[in-house]
Amino acid sequence: MAKHFGSDLSRRERQIMDIIYERRRATAVEVMEALPNAPSYSSVRTLLRILEMKGHLKHQKEGVRYIYMATHPRQSAARSALKQVLRTFFDGSVEKAVAALLSDSDVQISDAEFERLAAMIEQEKEKGG
Repeated sequence: MAKHFGSDLSRRERQIMDIIYERRRATAVEVMEALPNAPSYSSVRTLLRILEMKGHLKHQKEGVRYIYMATHPRQSAARSALKQVLRTFFDGSVEKAVAALLSDSDVQISDAEFERLAAMIEQEKEKGG
Protein backbone atom coordinates (compact mmCIF):
# COMPACT_ATOMS: atom_id res chain seq x y z
CA MET A 1 0.00 0.00 0.00
CA ALA A 2 1.35 3.45 -0.91
CA LYS A 3 2.33 5.67 1.97
CA HIS A 4 0.50 9.00 2.02
CA PHE A 5 2.00 12.29 3.07
CA GLY A 6 1.49 12.80 6.79
CA SER A 7 0.72 9.18 7.60
CA ASP A 8 3.99 8.93 9.55
CA LEU A 9 3.14 11.64 12.08
CA SER A 10 2.61 11.20 15.82
CA ARG A 11 -0.21 13.07 17.56
CA ARG A 12 2.19 15.80 18.74
CA GLU A 13 3.77 16.11 15.29
CA ARG A 14 0.30 16.55 13.79
CA GLN A 15 -0.42 19.29 16.31
CA ILE A 16 2.78 21.06 15.29
CA MET A 17 1.93 20.74 11.59
CA ASP A 18 -1.55 22.17 12.28
CA ILE A 19 0.09 25.18 13.92
CA ILE A 20 2.52 25.66 11.03
CA TYR A 21 -0.27 25.38 8.45
CA GLU A 22 -2.44 27.82 10.37
CA ARG A 23 0.33 30.41 10.77
CA ARG A 24 2.23 29.62 7.54
CA ARG A 25 5.54 30.22 9.42
CA ALA A 26 6.50 29.96 13.07
CA THR A 27 9.47 29.86 15.41
CA ALA A 28 9.98 27.10 17.97
CA VAL A 29 8.79 29.48 20.70
CA GLU A 30 5.61 30.32 18.76
CA VAL A 31 4.93 26.61 18.21
CA MET A 32 5.53 25.87 21.89
CA GLU A 33 3.17 28.65 22.99
CA ALA A 34 0.42 27.36 20.69
CA LEU A 35 0.67 23.70 21.73
CA PRO A 36 -1.77 22.34 24.30
CA ASN A 37 0.11 20.98 27.34
CA ALA A 38 3.32 22.09 25.68
CA PRO A 39 6.47 20.09 26.26
CA SER A 40 9.77 21.82 27.00
CA TYR A 41 11.40 24.14 24.49
CA SER A 42 14.11 21.54 23.76
CA SER A 43 11.42 18.91 23.10
CA VAL A 44 9.68 21.23 20.65
CA ARG A 45 12.99 21.89 18.87
CA THR A 46 13.59 18.13 18.68
CA LEU A 47 10.13 17.57 17.21
CA LEU A 48 10.70 20.33 14.66
CA ARG A 49 14.00 18.70 13.65
CA ILE A 50 12.26 15.32 13.31
CA LEU A 51 9.58 16.90 11.11
CA GLU A 52 12.35 18.36 8.95
CA MET A 53 14.03 14.95 8.65
CA LYS A 54 10.69 13.41 7.65
CA GLY A 55 10.38 16.06 4.94
CA HIS A 56 7.38 17.92 6.37
CA LEU A 57 9.15 21.13 7.39
CA LYS A 58 11.98 23.34 6.26
CA HIS A 59 13.49 26.34 7.97
CA GLN A 60 15.06 29.70 7.22
CA LYS A 61 17.43 31.45 9.52
CA GLU A 62 16.41 35.01 10.38
CA GLY A 63 18.98 36.53 12.69
CA VAL A 64 19.40 34.06 15.54
CA ARG A 65 15.95 32.47 15.02
CA TYR A 66 14.86 29.61 12.81
CA ILE A 67 11.53 30.14 11.07
CA TYR A 68 9.77 26.88 10.18
CA MET A 69 7.50 26.40 7.16
CA ALA A 70 5.68 23.42 5.64
CA THR A 71 7.29 21.79 2.62
CA HIS A 72 3.99 20.81 1.01
CA PRO A 73 1.05 23.13 0.33
CA ARG A 74 -1.80 22.85 2.80
CA GLN A 75 -4.18 21.70 0.04
CA SER A 76 -1.88 18.80 -0.86
CA ALA A 77 -1.53 17.74 2.77
CA ALA A 78 -5.31 18.04 3.28
CA ARG A 79 -6.01 15.86 0.24
CA SER A 80 -3.60 13.21 1.47
CA ALA A 81 -5.06 13.25 5.00
CA LEU A 82 -8.58 12.97 3.61
CA LYS A 83 -7.60 9.94 1.52
CA GLN A 84 -6.21 8.32 4.64
CA VAL A 85 -9.42 9.04 6.59
CA LEU A 86 -11.50 7.60 3.75
CA ARG A 87 -9.42 4.41 3.73
CA THR A 88 -9.25 4.04 7.50
CA PHE A 89 -12.82 4.85 8.53
CA PHE A 90 -14.98 4.49 5.42
CA ASP A 91 -13.45 1.57 3.48
CA GLY A 92 -12.40 4.06 0.80
CA SER A 93 -16.04 4.98 0.13
CA VAL A 94 -16.84 8.62 -0.58
CA GLU A 95 -20.53 7.76 -0.26
CA LYS A 96 -20.08 6.44 3.30
CA ALA A 97 -18.06 9.52 4.29
CA VAL A 98 -20.63 11.94 2.89
CA ALA A 99 -23.48 9.98 4.49
CA ALA A 100 -21.68 10.23 7.85
CA LEU A 101 -21.29 13.98 7.44
CA LEU A 102 -24.90 14.47 6.39
CA SER A 103 -26.22 12.43 9.32
CA ASP A 104 -24.20 14.46 11.85
CA SER A 105 -26.53 16.98 13.49
CA ASP A 106 -23.56 19.28 14.22
CA VAL A 107 -22.83 19.71 10.51
CA GLN A 108 -24.72 22.63 9.00
CA ILE A 109 -24.87 22.78 5.19
CA SER A 110 -26.45 25.83 3.60
CA ASP A 111 -28.64 25.73 0.50
CA ALA A 112 -25.82 27.40 -1.45
CA GLU A 113 -23.37 24.70 -0.32
CA PHE A 114 -25.82 21.95 -1.35
CA GLU A 115 -26.15 23.58 -4.77
CA ARG A 116 -22.35 23.82 -5.22
CA LEU A 117 -21.93 20.20 -4.12
CA ALA A 118 -24.65 19.05 -6.52
CA ALA A 119 -22.95 20.97 -9.34
CA MET A 120 -19.58 19.36 -8.50
CA ILE A 121 -21.15 15.90 -8.47
CA GLU A 122 -22.85 16.53 -11.80
CA GLN A 123 -19.58 17.82 -13.29
CA GLU A 124 -17.75 14.66 -12.14
CA LYS A 125 -20.52 12.46 -13.59
CA GLU A 126 -20.15 14.20 -16.94
CA LYS A 127 -16.39 13.64 -16.89
CA GLY A 128 -16.95 9.98 -16.10
CA GLY A 129 -15.42 10.34 -12.61
